[in-house]
Amino acid sequence: FNLAAQIWNHTFYWQSMSPDGGACDDALKVKAQLKSDFGSFDKFVEEFKTRAAKHFGSGWIWLSVNAEKKLVITDGHDAFNPIKDGLTPILTIDVWEHAYYVDQRNDRGAYIAVFMSLINWSKVEERYNAAV
Repeated sequence: FNLAAQIWNHTFYWQSMSPDGGACDDALKVKAQLKSDFGSFDKFVEEFKTRAAKHFGSGWIWLSVNAEKKLVITDGHDAFNPIKDGLTPILTIDVWEHAYYVDQRNDRGAYIAVFMSLINWSKVEERYNAAV
């Protein structure tokens, strides 16, 4: 499980970013759902960033769709993947040190800010629509 999940997680992670990413268009259904489930898009961003910053050690932070079609943020260590908990992931950030050590010199906050500016919202929207 561990090796297969790490490959799956990393592939999903890389597809979650784009050099043209960052801006979440108001017309996206996922943005409307984020506003509904978190109170506002900015509140989602803050909660996602906080969860990533405060996650102890290495692991993954996920935005997923639950059985009630609500968006939830989860996190876990090692090869954690929300699929095993019955959730459908639509976005992830890798918070293992290898994801940011070289460029940000162990500054996880700087890495999170860069990641947020690269989110491929078109891909997130595609995943969201497939989940609901």
